[in-house]
Amino acid sequence: MTRNPNLPIHVSQLGVAPDPVVQVAVVTDDPLLRRGLTSLLDQIVDVRVVDTAEAEVVLWDPGPDGERALSRLREIKGLVAPAVAVIASPDHLGPALAAGARGVMLRGELGPELGAALAAVKRGLTVIDSALSSVLVASAPAARQDGRDHARRGAGELTDRERQVVTLMTEGLSNKLIADRLGISDHTAKFHVNGVMAKLGAGTRTEAVVEAVRRGLVTL
Repeated sequence: MTRNPNLPIHVSQLGVAPDPVVQVAVVTDDPLLRRGLTSLLDQIVDVRVVDTAEAEVVLWDPGPDGERALSRLREIKGLVAPAVAVIASPDHLGPALAAGARGVMLRGELGPELGAALAAVKRGLTVIDSALSSVLVASAPAARQDGRDHARRGAGELTDRERQVVTLMTEGLSNKLIADRLGISDHTAKFHVNGVMAKLGAGTRTEAVVEAVRRGLVTL
């Protein structure tokens, strides 16, 4: 029997055990994308679109200034809900993870599985579009193939404090928020962030997060 495409999609139909309704906020500056994402979410029985203050999960469009927008929501509005990033290109995977996304989906591939992804992220799991799996490995710093940089990355294991710091970096927290979370000074937080980047051979926070994920140093 062919399924009626006009019927709403239920997460339980996707092989994921049913949860209470997932409250999702759509965060994007693109009105057309907002309407499209909202329309898709409205078809999923187990999902309810809400304001950011009520959200359990944020469906987030990184866009040109998306990282700044998400950081602003976290710092000014105290947003703590995990974010699922909807990216236009695989090239945006690293920046989305560095900004704190707990799930990443390709915009052009969105469909019924979005409900399952949101439910999984609500449970504390990490979801990455299957089409992006190979990109995660390939997006480790290009310097990986350079002998000197490879040796530099291998110089020294992360300390317990640095592991705490890199875990917070994967949440997209700024140095100030890392300092607040750990009860240390901004200067000390910056020192540890720089130490993490040096030991991982990363030139940017994005590279540090991707390399930490690739090495299995952090669990998203």
